[in-house]
Amino acid sequence: MFFVGQFHHNLDDKGRLTIPARFRDLLQSDGAYVMFGMDHNLLLLTSPQFESIAQKLLTMNTADASTRDLRRLVFGTAERVEIDKAGRILISQNLRNMADIQDDVVMAGTGIWIELWSPNLWSARMALLEDADANERRFSALDLTTS
Repeated sequence: MFFVGQFHHNLDDKGRLTIPARFRDLLQSDGAYVMFGMDHNLLLLTSPQFESIAQKLLTMNTADASTRDLRRLVFGTAERVEIDKAGRILISQNLRNMADIQDDVVMAGTGIWIELWSPNLWSARMALLEDADANERRFSALDLTTS
């Protein structure tokens, strides 16, 4: 199963976000992690996905400054979240501030995780992705053929 599609939801007064049933079913078994993403967004990952990334990071050379920065980004911003009985997760104020998320959130499935975006930043990102000519130049080197 993959996380696909996009949803627009509001945060409640406590910073809780309702996870759509389609996504919730894939997240509920082992809990999940929220962390700051690389595109001024948040990532919502299943526990096994987060643990896989963590294990890879722990094997990387700590003498390398990029490795240390990546560990800071991942471990320093990650928070374990539980899905409550109403299908919500709590997103901390710190993470919401980092991603400029106020009241509204766009949840976008990206295959193995979910991205959480402020609507303004999501609209700007989508405007870039809707440029067919730019996409052809940007993605032409990627081999997306299936066999």
